[in-house]
Amino acid sequence: MKIVVVDDEQGILDAVEHKLRREGCSVFTASTAEEGLQLFKQVRPDILLLDVMLPGQSGFDLCKTIRETSQVPIIFLTAKTQEEDRVEGLEIGADDYLVKPFSLAELWARVKSVMRRATTDHSADDVEIAGLRISPSTHAAELEGKKLDLSPKEFALLHFLAGHPRQVFSRDSLLDRVWGQDAFVEPRTVDVHISWLRRHIEPDPSKPIHLITVRGVGYKFEA
Repeated sequence: MKIVVVDDEQGILDAVEHKLRREGCSVFTASTAEEGLQLFKQVRPDILLLDVMLPGQSGFDLCKTIRETSQVPIIFLTAKTQEEDRVEGLEIGADDYLVKPFSLAELWARVKSVMRRATTDHSADDVEIAGLRISPSTHAAELEGKKLDLSPKEFALLHFLAGHPRQVFSRDSLLDRVWGQDAFVEPRTVDVHISWLRRHIEPDPSKPIHLITVRGVGYKFEA
């Protein structure tokens, strides 16, 4: 998971970055809204943690700017405790609102919760990429107009990866996103399903060009 954190308190930036890196995330930090917007455009993160009270433009301003072009999940981190402030943050497009001081354990729980909701929110979206058309509403997948005969989990795995092109996901992350956090299956299950999918969509399954193995990390979909 790629996360951008924008906060002008260096102590909070250091603590949050340390916690998220320990959880296996790639973390990028900024101390102003202007730096945060630049980072956002460069990194294209999975989620944004955003302080409200920043020098220059506020976190609210940055949120409004990002919402013009992106629905990336946003969590506000702020010392503002008034109800109207929380309501304003949610109304302009934030997904959650965490009041300082907060525990790092709670922050991580909120990040996981927001990402689960974001994945669910987009689980019904059609995906069209690299000659593939994947439609969850009809549970139909086609490659260059030819129907693919996929099992439910093959379908869900292909839909998820194709819906997040170029993003690398670990086996554990794919198990959580596709099989569900309560599923009791081995990480090897992901490898087996990737192998099966390659037989369906790769011109040469032994030399994949779409379902790519990132050695030591996991898998990604390349268009």
